[in-house]
Amino acid sequence: MNDSSASTARGRDLRIGLVGYGFMGRAHANAIRQVPHFFRESRRPVLQAVCGRDEGACRAFASAWDAAHVETDWRRLVEREDVDAVDICTPNDSHMEIALAAIANGKMVLCEKPIALDGDQGRRMVEAVESAGLPNLVWFNYRFLPAVTLARNIVAAGELGKVFHYRANFLQDWTISAEVPQGGTGLWRLDAKVAGSGVTGDLLAHCIDTARWINGEIVSVSAMTDTFVKERVHTATGRKEPVGIDDACAFLARFANGSMAVFESTRYARGHKALYTFEINGEHKSLAWDLHDLNRLAYFDHAVPGDRRGWSSIHCTDGDHPYAGKWWVPGLCLGYEHSFVHGLHEFMRRLDDPSIEQRYPDFRDALRTQLVCDAVLESARSQRWVEVAKA
Repeated sequence: MNDSSASTARGRDLRIGLVGYGFMGRAHANAIRQVPHFFRESRRPVLQAVCGRDEGACRAFASAWDAAHVETDWRRLVEREDVDAVDICTPNDSHMEIALAAIANGKMVLCEKPIALDGDQGRRMVEAVESAGLPNLVWFNYRFLPAVTLARNIVAAGELGKVFHYRANFLQDWTISAEVPQGGTGLWRLDAKVAGSGVTGDLLAHCIDTARWINGEIVSVSAMTDTFVKERVHTATGRKEPVGIDDACAFLARFANGSMAVFESTRYARGHKALYTFEINGEHKSLAWDLHDLNRLAYFDHAVPGDRRGWSSIHCTDGDHPYAGKWWVPGLCLGYEHSFVHGLHEFMRRLDDPSIEQRYPDFRDALRTQLVCDAVLESARSQRWVEVAKA
């Protein structure tokens, strides 16, 4: 490649600065690496810099994922002239501050979910990014699994007819022991000041986003929450302190289309590490999905003759299925990590052509999910039905 060609290729790169190198940092770095291998946008994402407080760990991450530069202060990263987009993979309490600084420096923003600690912070982020006219993405990744996207396409085509019911749950069991502390690396999700909430913002936010995407807006909720372990040792003080997060949440909801819903999430369901399921029941058809068998969509069609009518299983690995044709031959499965690749691909393709349909959640879309979470927590506090605020 001559110098002119190399310059042109570099000009098409989306140079990403990644803030955070933990679990989600790895998922995002993998997506940045994989998109150019399987999807052919005119520009390619590159991991230009990675930022973390532990310089040694950050350099090891940068070496493993081919990041060109390392920073230990995110303020320096968002000011770098060689960074086009800032990818936020930090705990929830820092999302707004980093995003606003990135926007002030003219950077696109990709942000982990939930968008912020609450709707008020989310609104500030939406106002800033929309005023600046900068592309933005929130990583609600489950949308981008082929079976989930297929479910959305079937519903959007009107094949279910009138929708009556939506139900979803997200069950884990990792905080049952009272000896698990709160705060610090890996356990910040148990600290309300850092996480904002417990399972509502961490797990139900995923369920809510998927439900809104498939079935439309949620307009009202009635919720209950519980905190089973009332005090835990805080890693910052070494002392037992009150626990402010919700360990479990269940709520009823009404959608704008008139359908009703039941949502449940807990970290106290012994035997479940990450059981996320949803089911939607319509006049003509029903659909169901299970994260533990993520390549399959369960499908019931009442139009099938009665003697052959029953639930069928669609193995979403064929070239006709969303995203699957970009990967392997039919029958070979995709995994959790591919959802991030697909989300970044959707963001990249719209950078190439802003006139095409937007298929990914942006800040305003994520704010709508945050406002449902806020209404859920308010309902649990007041023990009343609560209307969801408008974004």
